Amino acid sequence: MNIGQAASQSGLSAKMIRYYESIGLLKPAHRTDSGYRLYGADDLHTLAFIKRSRDLGFSLGEVGKLLTLWQDRQRASADVKALARQHVEELNQKIRELGQLRDTLQDLVEHCQGDHRPDCPILKELAAGGCCEKS
Repeated sequence: MNIGQAASQSGLSAKMIRYYESIGLLKPAHRTDSGYRLYGADDLHTLAFIKRSRDLGFSLGEVGKLLTLWQDRQRASADVKALARQHVEELNQKIRELGQLRDTLQDLVEHCQGDHRPDCPILKELAAGGCCEKS
């Protein structure tokens, strides 16, 4: 199938497929005499693997490692688990950080009168930037 068909079936854009090929996540496609890319069932399976990994928030580097592990039938599942566990820890950290951001913003929203007056604690906090005192 051509790249448009592969994109349609994989749920990825043709641009992303070309990009994944350019960075080595996807092996170079077979080419027709006129230079068009051709993809087979194995390529679609790899694209589905990449898409699902990205959907789960793995970085491109992590996806590369996962692909290597997936294609290595001699690998230990402990290697895969360690990579996934590390990713879970990173997600948990991001969740904590987002929770703190939400709580800070919620506090600012609650302290803003939201009326016709110009005084606004939200803008004051943003202007302060948390880094320095204005003299």
